[in-house]
Amino acid sequence: MIFIGHSMINANQLKATNFTDEQKETIDRMSQYQVRYSFFNHEHLQFDLHMRQATIQAARDLFASKARFTTFQNAKCNDRFWRLTDQGGFQLKYGNLPSDAIRDIFQNGTLYGFECATSIVIIFYKAVLESINLDQFNRIYQGMYLRDWQTDDDLPIYTRRGNDFLPGDCLYFNNPQFDPNKPQWRGENVIDLGNGLYFGHGIGIKTSEGIIESLNTRRKPYATESAYLLSQVTRLDDHYLFQFSNEAHQRRHTPHFLAANKIVGKIGQCSFSA
Repeated sequence: MIFIGHSMINANQLKATNFTDEQKETIDRMSQYQVRYSFFNHEHLQFDLHMRQATIQAARDLFASKARFTTFQNAKCNDRFWRLTDQGGFQLKYGNLPSDAIRDIFQNGTLYGFECATSIVIIFYKAVLESINLDQFNRIYQGMYLRDWQTDDDLPIYTRRGNDFLPGDCLYFNNPQFDPNKPQWRGENVIDLGNGLYFGHGIGIKTSEGIIESLNTRRKPYATESAYLLSQVTRLDDHYLFQFSNEAHQRRHTPHFLAANKIVGKIGQCSFSA
């Protein structure tokens, strides 16, 4: 169910707008699930759909970049932008713009190696980069550090139980009888690309069946339990990130908003800061 404000929105009316196939699929899935997807206004919904599309494109671009799948012990990065830590993480070097450093991963992928959780965080950062105001991105992510699920406070990622999967979400295929000599294959984080396809770093772009088949070849000897898709969804907090969008940024700098903000300030309430 899709709500804008307090009003439930008809999916067919939304799809009359010029959306991509993946965005139309997202609208269809949202409208069919018995989950309430709430948005402040039409701009917020468009922001969420755009960020999901950017997530899908970032996943495809990361696959095309030839960045290598590897363990934390063997991680590597471009030392022009990043310092490789003893734990296999990438710390942004002082003096570099976060936007340039993230883009470099996609442009010079052969210089990088990381595991699947870090790949999801990189994809999410790239999606946010393509969705919010550039100056805001470079301001709020100055201390960027990439390793596993460790992210900046301003990149809010949350995980919950559920099967309401949407294009642009991160899903997880569990591999309960993985080869103990290769613990990196205990499961695979993937991005839902829509149209029945998923991207998993180290596995590639495959159907659900293809992901499971790949994981099943990485089980311990004589394993009998198949890999499977977990009833769990991980996604970006679009409500929080919307405040940094170009639309919100422009609105905060209009005379009408500034005048209203002065009045709100006088009565002791707060609003998002620019």
